[in-house]
Amino acid sequence: MAKKAAYRKKRQNRTGMLLVTTVVIMMLIVVTVKSIELRDKRAAYRIREEALMQEIEAEQARTEEIEEYEKYTQTKKYVEEIAKSKLGLVYEGEIIFKDKN
Repeated sequence: MAKKAAYRKKRQNRTGMLLVTTVVIMMLIVVTVKSIELRDKRAAYRIREEALMQEIEAEQARTEEIEEYEKYTQTKKYVEEIAKSKLGLVYEGEIIFKDKN
């Protein structure tokens, strides 16, 4: 009877070890898969971050151009150009030559 109890205990230990090993292997598989997914997400986020940084730089450059244009529109030279091109105004005594074509 002692042999039977020892055999049963040994068998339970093997079953328990098999279950624990299976659970550990499954956990390792899940962790590995999730790790790969996170690595892929991180790479995608880095690419998106670089694209957004380039977009920010482009918008900053555009902002500077707009500010420079705003300063230019407040100058006398700009007012003269608009008056000549759109309104056809000229200074007194200024001679205008027009092309025949």
